[in-house]
Amino acid sequence: AGLPDVDLSREGRHVFVGEKGGAPHFEVEVIDPTEDYVALMASLFDFDALRSLLRRPDMSLVFDGMHGVAGPYARAIFGALGVADEALLNCIPSEDFGGGHPDPNLTYAAALAKLMGLTGQPAGGEPPVLGAAADGDADRNMIVGRRFFVTPSDSLAVIAAHAHALPWLARQGGLRALARSMPTSGAVDRVAEELGLPLFETPTGWKYFGNLMDSHLLGGADLSPLLCGEESFGTGSSHIREKDGLWAVLCWASILAHHNVDTPEGQLVGVEEVVTQHWRRFGRNFYTRYDYENVDAAAAEEIVERLRAMGSSFRGAGYGPSEPQLLQDGFALATIDEFSYRDPVDFSTTSQQGVRLLFADGSRIVLRLSGTGSVGATVRIYIERYQPPGDDAALLANATDALRPLVDLALHLSQVRELTGREAPTVIT
Repeated sequence: AGLPDVDLSREGRHVFVGEKGGAPHFEVEVIDPTEDYVALMASLFDFDALRSLLRRPDMSLVFDGMHGVAGPYARAIFGALGVADEALLNCIPSEDFGGGHPDPNLTYAAALAKLMGLTGQPAGGEPPVLGAAADGDADRNMIVGRRFFVTPSDSLAVIAAHAHALPWLARQGGLRALARSMPTSGAVDRVAEELGLPLFETPTGWKYFGNLMDSHLLGGADLSPLLCGEESFGTGSSHIREKDGLWAVLCWASILAHHNVDTPEGQLVGVEEVVTQHWRRFGRNFYTRYDYENVDAAAAEEIVERLRAMGSSFRGAGYGPSEPQLLQDGFALATIDEFSYRDPVDFSTTSQQGVRLLFADGSRIVLRLSGTGSVGATVRIYIERYQPPGDDAALLANATDALRPLVDLALHLSQVRELTGREAPTVIT
């Protein structure tokens, strides 16, 4: 169109007129997109309380932007809270994400994991108190304490249990509902039960949470404020109706501020202490996910069909919640089903969302497929074991050790090794 270039790196208003002058026929305004988001976060959280926390000599924070779009927002927010630039890692966006993979987990955020002491003692002394990362488009997050990893399922449950410590939720009278995707652990279910809140278990996909947030607009119950999350590092609420990585980090900073209002210097309550207190109150959901990627599609379907047939035999033999089937290592199988969801807002039904093996003690094995095209599929096996409160040694056990008997049972029942020819999963989360 013969128009001059517009410098998108500088704020300003550009007016374009015809060749001979006259009235403007269009304008381009370059804005700072962080301003509105920072203002929203300042309305949701107590920035003064967060500044007080972050000024403490015994408090430290590090954030990894993974060269994604979270970086400028993190610099604006944490800069306003007094966090030094050197604590904000990889916060310059890059088209190729700095040559890395912008996925906030222990595999791809390995540098952060090392800095937080999860893979050995980092150089330079003690790791920071709170570490966090966000993915490429800033909607997913990872929370890490000093030498302590917080699972996404636990993160959701802990935030829900601390709704009273989050100013926005407190001003609105607290949460009205909680929701999680079906594969996500049941940790948040126990919070919902104690708080007397409705809990929605949905298929994987944020659109199901969005429907719940819109319920009141369609003549249904008003479920907002609603807190929701997925095991794939997504946490969010009805404040923007989406996953929000930086919001989740500010939730955790607010939780630490709440626990340390009157804590003497040198005795700061950190992430591990907060999560441990949570386990002692609600119990612990040990959790892992095994991903077998690029599996032959026919082999993947055979695994699912095997479990479906097992469910038919299970029910045909008269087993069920009132008469569970005793399996190896004392696990009592109470239900085998295929998850189906009827949306309470638009009344649509979504079926065949994964095979569930539910045990009498609250443990679960879930198997579902993704990417089931002609080339290959990913087989995901979710393994969850519940430990009730009251036994500190059991609550604080190593997760791998606690899950090993149930992992062995899951591999045996699914026959995933035999049917795929894989001795080990591609990724363990």
